[in-house]
Order: sequence, then C-alpha cells, then structure tokens
Amino acid sequence: MMQSVHPLAETVARFVWWLPALPLIGFVINGALSIYASAKPGPADPSANGHDGSNIGHGSHATDEGNHGHDDGDGHDDHAPTPRHRFAGITSIVGPGVLVLTFGLAIALFVAMRGVEMHEPFVSTLFAWMPVGDLHINAALQLDGLSMVMVLVITGVGMLIHVFSVGYMQDDAGYPRYFAYLNLFVFFMLLLVLGANYVVTFVGWEGVGLCSYLLIGFWFSEKANADAGKKAFVVNRIGDFGFMVAMFMLFAHLGTLDYATIAERAGQFAPGGVVVTAICLFLFLGCVGKSAQIPLFVWLPDAMAGPTPVSALIHAATMVTAGVFLIARSASLFSLAPVASLTVALVGGVTALFAATIGLKQWDIKKVLAYSTISQLGYMFVGVGVGAYTAGIFHLVTHAFFKALLFLGAGSVIYAMHKAYHATRNHSDDAQDMRNMGGLKKFMPVTWTLMWIATLAIAGVPPFAGFFSKDEILGATFARAHGSTLADASLLGMSGSTVLYIVWVFGLAAALLTAIYMTRMMLYTFHGPNRTGDDARPHLAEAPWVMTGPLLVLGVLSAIGGWLNLPGVITDLAPIGPTASLEHWLEPVVGEATARVAGGGAHVAVSTEALLIGLAVAIAIAGMAIAWARLKPSALVAKSAAAPATGIQRVLENKWYVDEAYDAAIVKPTFAVSKSVLWGGVDVGLIDTLLVNGSAALTRFFGWMGSQLQSGRVGTYAWLIVIGAVLLLRAFARVA
Repeated sequence: MMQSVHPLAETVARFVWWLPALPLIGFVINGALSIYASAKPGPADPSANGHDGSNIGHGSHATDEGNHGHDDGDGHDDHAPTPRHRFAGITSIVGPGVLVLTFGLAIALFVAMRGVEMHEPFVSTLFAWMPVGDLHINAALQLDGLSMVMVLVITGVGMLIHVFSVGYMQDDAGYPRYFAYLNLFVFFMLLLVLGANYVVTFVGWEGVGLCSYLLIGFWFSEKANADAGKKAFVVNRIGDFGFMVAMFMLFAHLGTLDYATIAERAGQFAPGGVVVTAICLFLFLGCVGKSAQIPLFVWLPDAMAGPTPVSALIHAATMVTAGVFLIARSASLFSLAPVASLTVALVGGVTALFAATIGLKQWDIKKVLAYSTISQLGYMFVGVGVGAYTAGIFHLVTHAFFKALLFLGAGSVIYAMHKAYHATRNHSDDAQDMRNMGGLKKFMPVTWTLMWIATLAIAGVPPFAGFFSKDEILGATFARAHGSTLADASLLGMSGSTVLYIVWVFGLAAALLTAIYMTRMMLYTFHGPNRTGDDARPHLAEAPWVMTGPLLVLGVLSAIGGWLNLPGVITDLAPIGPTASLEHWLEPVVGEATARVAGGGAHVAVSTEALLIGLAVAIAIAGMAIAWARLKPSALVAKSAAAPATGIQRVLENKWYVDEAYDAAIVKPTFAVSKSVLWGGVDVGLIDTLLVNGSAALTRFFGWMGSQLQSGRVGTYAWLIVIGAVLLLRAFARVA
C-alpha cells in the first residue's frame, strides 16, 4: 500500500508507476509493428493456384532481418540505403513520443518533490511479489533525491537521443525493432533506479544487460556485431554473480533487501568488519562488470558495433553509470567499509588512467569516445569510492550531457561521411576512421562548434560542466587523505592516505591525457585539410535538423551544467548561481554516509582549494596545448596510405593487448579444457559412449540373447529342456 502519511502521497507522485510503464507501452507497440511487418503468412491452401509452399516467406517488402543499412562491425554503414519501413511513420511518433511523455512526468515529479520536505523516501508499493517465509519482497518504486536525479538524466537525455535516432536510423529495415529495443531499455533503466529494494533494482539491472546485448548486436547478420553482443553479455554475467552474492549476504545478516530498512539496520555491522566489507566488495564486482572497470572493461569498446545513438544512450549516458548509482544507493554500507571504499577508488583511478592511455592512439572516432567513457567512469568511481557520493553523481550527470553530445556529434559526422561515400559509390573507405576525415569544420560548422563545447567540458576547462564535477572529485580525494576513515585504513600494505594520494595523482594524469586525446580527435576530424576524397567532398554537409536539434540542447547543458553544484570558492568570487544545489538535494540520501567517511577531512582550506582548482585548470590547458603543438593534421594521410604503427604507438593502438592476453590466458585454455575434457571426455566419452551407446549395446546384447533363446527350432528347445532337467537333478542330488 502507498504510504498516505508521506507529503508526496496526494501529489503527482502517486502516478510514479507511469514512469516505467510509458516506455514499456512503446516497446509493446513498436515490437508488435516489427513482428507484424516481418511475418509472411502463406496461403490458406498451399496447393491451390499452383502454390506448393516453397515461396512462403518471400514477400515484396524488405524484412526486418534482411537488407540492413548497417555497420560492418564497427558501425560502418557500407550498404545502400533501403526503402523506409512501411511503419516508420508510426514508429517515429510512438518511439520518441513515449519518452517525451515520460520526461514530462519526470519534470512534474521533480516540481512536486521541490515543494515538500523530503526527510524520508516516498515508496509506492505496487503489489506483494515474494512473500515467502522471512522473505518479503514487494514490487515497489522509491522516489528520493537520488532516484529523481537519475530519472531526469535517463528520460531527458534519452528523449533527445530518441529524437536523434529518427534521423539517424530512418532508412534501416529494422526501424520499429530498433525503437522497440530502445524503449525497452528505458523501461528497465527506470526500473533499476526507481526500485525500492535490491531485487527490483536487479531486475532492471539484468534487463538493461539484455537490451544492451540486443542493441549491440542489432545488425546481427554481421558476425562481428553478434560476437560483440555476446561478449558484453558474458562479461556482465561475471559481475552479476557478485551482485547476487551480495544480496544473499545482506538478507542473511539483516533479514531484508529494502533500501530504507537496510539504511536503518546498517549500524548492526561493525565498522570495517569482514561481513560488511565482503558485501561491499561483491556489490562492487557487479559494478565493475556493468560500468566497465578494470578488469571487466573489455566489452565496452566492442559495444561500438551497435548504432551510434545506442552508444550515446546506453554506453555513455545511462547503463554504464548504473554501477556508480548502486554504490551511491548503498552509501550506508560502503561508508562502514573503508577497505572496500579504498578498493573502489583505486580501481577507478587506475581505470581512468589506463583507458586514457589507450585513447591516445585510437583512430576510430567511436573507439576514442568508448575509451573516454571508461576513463570518465573511473573518475565517478573515485568520487563515490572516497565517500564524495554527491561528487560522483555530479560527474555522472555532467558526463551524460557532454558525452551524449560527443557521441551524437560523432554520429552526425559518420552520417555525413556515409552519405558522401554512398553518393560516390565508395564502399571501401572507413567512414569512422579520423584519417579519412579532416577539414569538416567547413562542411559541418554547427557540429564542430558543439563538439568543441563538449571537448572543453570533458577536458575540464572552466566554465564548462566537466570542470566543476571533475574538480570536485579531485578535491574530495585530496581532502580525504587526512582526517577521514579512509585515511586511517590500509590497503595492500599501504596506508589509506598513501592510496588516496596515488589515486589523486592518477586522476591528474588522466585529466592531462584526456585533454590531449580529445583535442587530437577534434584536430584530426575537423581541422587541417580534408582527406575524404575529391569526389566525396562536395557531398559533405550538416545533418538534418532532427539530428542537429538534440545536439544544440546538449551543447547548452554541457556549457552550463556545472551550475548544478557550484562550489563555495567559486560563488564567493562570482555569485553566478546558488552554492552546492545538488549537494543539498542529495543530502537526505547520502549526507549521513558522506559525513561518516569524511570525519575531519570534509574540507580543505580555501587557499588550498583554490590552488587545487588552479592546478586542474593548468593541466587541462597544458594537455590541449601539447596536442596543438605536437599534432599536425596537415601531415596526416588517409587510412589507405597510412604506415603501420610501431613501438609504443602500436601497443596503444592494440589496446595494450589486453584482449589478446585474455584470449591466451582464459579463452583458449577454457576452450581446450572444454573440448578435451568436457566434450571429449564427459560428453563423448562418458555420456555418448558409455551411457548412451553403452546402454544401447547392452540392450542389443540382451535382445540378441533373447532372440537366440526364442529361435523357433524344436530341436534347440528339446536340448534346453534336457540340459535344464539334468541341472535340476544334479542340484537335488547334491542336496540329498
């Protein structure tokens, strides 16, 4: 039952269940259109009019499974565009339309929440789901500051990406199927962030994993795309095992899986105890898989095989941030486990730096952004790992703005390149390789401007959004090195202070590399001479308004998004907005946990904070200056004429050979053991040969014996009777 005493009970919040319901309705409608369009029923009487059934399924319309205008493994549309799907008009209304309605409802909920005092979360119980013994799991949705932030990001950015997709995917034969998957993803993502307990969250968690698999392998007729989808699915299952173990342990020790109850009972755990540390580490394992951190990051770059809007929505703005959200949601537990929190921060720092090094030498524009996403996710984990939960969520939000803009901007570039290559019947050159671009500023000035805004934001240049959120994470990491519970703990034989200083240095180094590789991407894509080709160059142009419009909105958000949580040191100098708005908004959710971790290390002196800000800005500007000075777009040649990389450049281009190492250390030995032991020994040897074939041979033997005894020859029967009689007489004689 809904809590009638809550101040939100009589507001629009009672319709919170419509948030996931609306995209689910969109999925049902678009899915039905996709199935109906693909169904090819045969004649009622196949033998009538000369039909023998051999032509069933061959209609005049392009099916959902054929004639894809799609990527050739990395999103390269190297096939001629097909006629628009016959249900494209309906899909173009339903697909984005349900997101517009969902975002409108999210805004109404946000306004309602701002009008009341949110001392406790609003929980809407839909029905009792698992009332089994001591286990009582309700299908319930929870509204509080954290879930509301996530809902606004998912529905707002998701709506823009749905609109962009109308233009980007307009000629794809699987158009309704694409929007069905996209709507289904939003449903599961909203279920994930709105769940009032770990089980409902886990349903959404698995659901977005399913949708990721479907959308990565959307053009499944290409083996590379299908393999990329399977890779993402398998790697994420490793992390999900940790999530499940954590849930089992939570129920075993606290008797509940409801977030509100766990927050109340978390005090039963001894601070720094083995149990709460183990629970947090298992939860983090789930986060490592979903949010592509070391060592489970290898699936995310391959996920670029899906359509570019998918990369923007799922693999940059929403799904991959689910791990950051889960740690923030579990702040009451992580604040009691300093070793686990230090582990989160250290893994995040290492991932941020490691992925940034790979981004330095990628040529595929989407792969550059993929490794950038992994690196920025590392920053978010540093934030929540050091107990600065608001800072981690702040960077999650700003990253959603500028990274969605970067991916959609890259999508506009790819769209223009494809269009130019199709016009000249050039199907051999790679439309995503930056070596085939250059000089696009002249042909796509709007995209160029907006992508530079996003680049400045991700590089950490003030006053753009990424500067404020990244600086807050680095500042909190530095501050926690003294006086916090983390500083008093130890990890891997090092004091917590040492670990935090190392993480801070990693963060600064990653910031420098981010500025370098993002400037490199912009220089090689938009500046210098054009390398697309003389024939294709006249066909280069800006994308249609339905694609450019969402970029403009994201450009504004990337420019001013930092105002969501302006630090006091900035507002004291220039009163450009309220101080720490997001921090105040999230205070009822993570405030107590943040204070528990921070202890006496909550703040640093104003002079020190100003020095840290200056250092961060200097590093960002230095990185961009290095790229401008050392990179010469005029000297770059097209991919077809480029010489193979050597030395460290070859290592970075091949991503430190991590995939090859996994293949040699895990995949091939597993395959060898499976082939020789499981298949050759167990399946073929034990099951097929001994059990199946052996039982068959034994049955045949008994059958043969029976056939010999029942031969029908009277003489044989007579001899058997005589032999039997003799044996009986002999037996009786011995007894006598």
